[in-house]
Amino acid sequence: MSTERAITLPSSRTFTLATNRVLRNTYLLLSMTLFFSALAAGVSMALDLPHPGLILTLVGYFGLLYLTTRYRSRDLGILFVFALTGFMGYTLGPILNAYLSLPNGAQTVMMAMAGTAAIFFALSIYARATGTDFSFLGGFLFAGIIVAFLAGLAAMFFSMPALSLAVSAVFVMLMAGLILYETSNIINGGETNYIMATVTLFVAIFNLFTSLLHLLGFLNNED
Repeated sequence: MSTERAITLPSSRTFTLATNRVLRNTYLLLSMTLFFSALAAGVSMALDLPHPGLILTLVGYFGLLYLTTRYRSRDLGILFVFALTGFMGYTLGPILNAYLSLPNGAQTVMMAMAGTAAIFFALSIYARATGTDFSFLGGFLFAGIIVAFLAGLAAMFFSMPALSLAVSAVFVMLMAGLILYETSNIINGGETNYIMATVTLFVAIFNLFTSLLHLLGFLNNED
């Protein structure tokens, strides 16, 4: 019994220290990238830059995501993380300008920001406090995101506002699930690379915010 404890306890402690280090580095890098993305969005808004369009946005996003993934275990990966999040911030600037030009636009943006922050912190605290393993959500989230993404493209190309709103509502739920999944993945040792953990959480926050913005903007315009 004493021999088993001597072997088990150090191993458990090492695992805890490792997961805490990944979690700490993830939150630190995430806070920095969120600030950098907000700064890029602010510059984009101030200069009234045009939106790059769907094709360039997808090429830029997936291209930078590929480079980030490829160099995730090197220092260069951090540079690509900032390039990716800065680019996404730039694409957000014109969207925010469009909403701010609408009646109650500032209120809509602030509500979307507050809602995003509240959902992220609540789900993160829940995942950390309970230690629940949400790895079972992985396949469902992957399939759901693909389907919702394709439905969003269809809504855009065929000008279907109702489908677009439905996609935004689905994305809110999917991104909430992704936050639970990734936080649980870090805590339980499934994700050991803080660069990839940061990218996953950033994308979840970004899409959660834009989806809430779309839904709240529609509701405010209906009043």
